[in-house]
Amino acid sequence: MQSRRCCVAAAVGVPAVGSVVDEFTKLCYQRDLPRAMRAMEVMERCGIWADAVTYSELIKCCLARRAVEDGKRVHRHVFSNGYEPKTFLINIFLSMYVKFGLLDEAMKLFDKMPERNVVSWTTMIAAFSNVGMSGDALEFFVLMLRSGVRPNMFTFSSVLRACESLRTLRQLHCGMIKPGLESDVFVRSALIDNYSKWGELQTALSIFNEMVTGDSVVWNSIIGSFAENNEGDEALSLFKRMKRAGFFANQGTLTSVLRACTSLSLLELGRQVHVHILKYDRDLILDNALLDMYCKCGSLEDAKGVFSRMAEKDVISWSTMVAGLAQNGFSREALELFDSMKGSGIKPNYITLLGVLFACSHAGLVDNGWYYFQSMSRLYGVEPGREHYGCMIDLLGRAGKLDEAAMLISEMKCEPDAVTWRMLLASCRVHKNVDLAAHAAKQILKLDPTDVGTYILLSNIYANSQRWDDAAKVRKAMQAEGVRKEPGCSWIEVEMQIHCFILGDKSHPRTEDIGVELQQLVQRLRGIGYNPDTNFVLQDLEGEQREDSLRYHSEKLAIVFGLMSLATSKTIRIRKNLRICGDCHIFAKLVSQLTQRTIVIRDPIRYHHFRDGICSCGDYW
Repeated sequence: MQSRRCCVAAAVGVPAVGSVVDEFTKLCYQRDLPRAMRAMEVMERCGIWADAVTYSELIKCCLARRAVEDGKRVHRHVFSNGYEPKTFLINIFLSMYVKFGLLDEAMKLFDKMPERNVVSWTTMIAAFSNVGMSGDALEFFVLMLRSGVRPNMFTFSSVLRACESLRTLRQLHCGMIKPGLESDVFVRSALIDNYSKWGELQTALSIFNEMVTGDSVVWNSIIGSFAENNEGDEALSLFKRMKRAGFFANQGTLTSVLRACTSLSLLELGRQVHVHILKYDRDLILDNALLDMYCKCGSLEDAKGVFSRMAEKDVISWSTMVAGLAQNGFSREALELFDSMKGSGIKPNYITLLGVLFACSHAGLVDNGWYYFQSMSRLYGVEPGREHYGCMIDLLGRAGKLDEAAMLISEMKCEPDAVTWRMLLASCRVHKNVDLAAHAAKQILKLDPTDVGTYILLSNIYANSQRWDDAAKVRKAMQAEGVRKEPGCSWIEVEMQIHCFILGDKSHPRTEDIGVELQQLVQRLRGIGYNPDTNFVLQDLEGEQREDSLRYHSEKLAIVFGLMSLATSKTIRIRKNLRICGDCHIFAKLVSQLTQRTIVIRDPIRYHHFRDGICSCGDYW
């Protein structure tokens, strides 16, 4: 026996001392894969096996080097000559196949297992969940229960990711309560994430509040859930609770806080978060979130600074910057950056090309827009979606090519939605095409009968064309549907505080001062040509009533408050819930000219940078 071991040792180039298994074990722990594999082959010829832990070390080495064939070879060796490994080792091979993405191989091995424990079942359930095979994951979970194996915290964390309905999620949640597994940090985190995915934010918050945790994982889950669902106020409130509870923010926390700042257009708070980020190593995900925040808060100078300093840029970085420049009205720069992106070797994706078409639309580049739109699939492998069609319809509409825009809608490969028709309606309003506007409006109302903006716009289009009967019919339809105009609301950040203004609401402590200042400002603006455009209110209001309705639009109140509260060097930044009306657009332009202030208004459609009496949108609001 000793001579055999010496021969084996010589064959693998090691001193002829000690046992073969000891040498094999040493090579496995040293991560010397080639020599370990040669030693294993000799061991197999000699009918010698190592212990399960040693083989697990060898499998780790195979995984680290992506050595798929070597991993399969280890599997064959362990099962050679009738050897029957324990369940522990079979689970390691099961996990290896899953990590290599070889689910078929994993399934074959799983089916042959003489005994399956909770690790075996959980490995397969997690594998199915990770690749989106939700049905298989849930089926295996049921089979696991029927076989008498009790799930653990890792099983539930994995199967929760496979929930395809709120009903299934609630059933799983109930199943966790009896064994007390819902108190586990990772299970709680998964529950919060899943309830949030289904829009059940209050349930997610209740689960969070029930738990006393010493782990930041759950804090990050609940903050991220509210941030991703555009509940920025609650996300920031939870972040403050987290800090008061003594937890430190990590990259995940700060990414969620940046998303909250983005949804609320809180530039100053976003800048404070930026200062915290500088304490960490450079992180691509965090840099991209920071870039997105600056773009969507309308601070392009800050965005350009972040972009230029990024050590690494991926397609998300480039796409965010291209789209940010385009949305903020800097179309030429967006297209120049797109050329630089192509030169860098990064392949454009769906979002990149949306930003490019948006830039063409804002700059009125019809030929360029057609070129990019028609070559998307051929050059970049991206099929045009509704958003791309919408940009082209907007571009053609801006250029007055309404018939071409209508034709493009009829040729869409995907069914046009209400947003698509709104693009055409906006163009018809600008170019005063009443009949096509009526057609577009009717299509919108078929898809969204509660779209109050379309009712008002269509009513006013008819009234301006003296088609009084049609205007009356629209108002009756509006009443029949029970549609009421959502109150306009504008937010402005002053000294780290958010001030909200709503038409007709007098709860702000400086309401009277704002009203006096607004009256005086309107008089000064009349001196440079301002005349309230009453086409943007319902026609059943009379003269002065209609002007008063316009005068107290929320963005006007926010602009005046900004003029009163911010230093002259500060940009007035406003976010609003409804599209800015034409009269407020004129008002903001003239205020920027009269006061020499920069005003940025972000509405649900686009960004408006007002400077020296000019808007970045080119007056195509």
